[in-house]
Amino acid sequence: MESSSGTPATRATLLSFDRAALAARFVELGLKPFHAKIARAAVLEKGITDYAAMTSLPAAARELLSRELPILSSTEIGRRVAADRTTKLLLAFPDEARRSATVETVHIPARDTTSGKGATLCVSSQIGCPVACPFCASGRAGLVRNLEMHEILEQYVRGRALGELSRSVVMGIGEPLLNFANLSRALDVVHDEMAIGSRKVTVSTVGFPDRLRRIAPEKPRFQLAISLHTPDQEQRDELVPAMKGVAIEELLAAADDWFEKTGREVTYEYVLLAGENDSAGHAERLAQRLARRRCTVNLIPFNPVDDSGFGRPTEFAVDRFHQRLIERGIVATVRWSRGVESDAACGQLRVRSARA
Repeated sequence: MESSSGTPATRATLLSFDRAALAARFVELGLKPFHAKIARAAVLEKGITDYAAMTSLPAAARELLSRELPILSSTEIGRRVAADRTTKLLLAFPDEARRSATVETVHIPARDTTSGKGATLCVSSQIGCPVACPFCASGRAGLVRNLEMHEILEQYVRGRALGELSRSVVMGIGEPLLNFANLSRALDVVHDEMAIGSRKVTVSTVGFPDRLRRIAPEKPRFQLAISLHTPDQEQRDELVPAMKGVAIEELLAAADDWFEKTGREVTYEYVLLAGENDSAGHAERLAQRLARRRCTVNLIPFNPVDDSGFGRPTEFAVDRFHQRLIERGIVATVRWSRGVESDAACGQLRVRSARA
């Protein structure tokens, strides 16, 4: 038996049901609908992943549910904790026999608890990635499959179980727009039942102009980030192979349409690669591309990836690039990634686990 997405069907979990279906399942088990409401709230609002800890439920109900309805389908098979408490989880799902068929989820605690900016969770949308950017570990083994809605949601629950959670970035393993149906359903639950607002969720994509134009009129409930990485067409075809032949002008026009339809500015992500795209000339050409556009550029100094052939830029090169954009009137920030010593680069822990 297979699911609608072609993945092998597995045992139903609490998160694989919507609210109405979960209540019906509880009744089938001889429980009350309000028991389903209690259990679902405990999982989504508090990150509780063990029925034994749900003391608002009768003891007999907790024992029954533990036998009949697992909360999660994934298994944590790896964990790395950095000095700053950034925690990366490596998760495997029971229908996947290969160790490489895993995803990563990263919980990034707030730097300053007084700033009002809480912990952020980095979420994956696919097992593997078809985009195959040469500097990224996520696509090393190609695409295995899309994640189901509940499998995306499980990552949020595990993130909440690690601690406070107020923001989310869907920029882990996978290309979100290629699994948009499942992702949007999961984000509806994140917004409505986990109380993480639309403006605190960012979805990162390499582009797909036709998909952006199709989605924009729906005013989706997230902020948009586009991975650009270079202002030069030939270089982008190399750095983002899935977008080869898609003109940068076409992508920027689709982003302009997104802003017009949604009223939300687009963020352009730019991974700075030493000696590749971090020159003053690149900064100048990028500023020309984005002149007079309402947007922000998020500069991300490259995180080392095994055998990639790319290097991390110097602080001088990063500062020079940043300042050149600022001088040209472009809003720009620098994001020095956290947890570098714990395989912070996307897909790195997954790749190393597969090799072990």
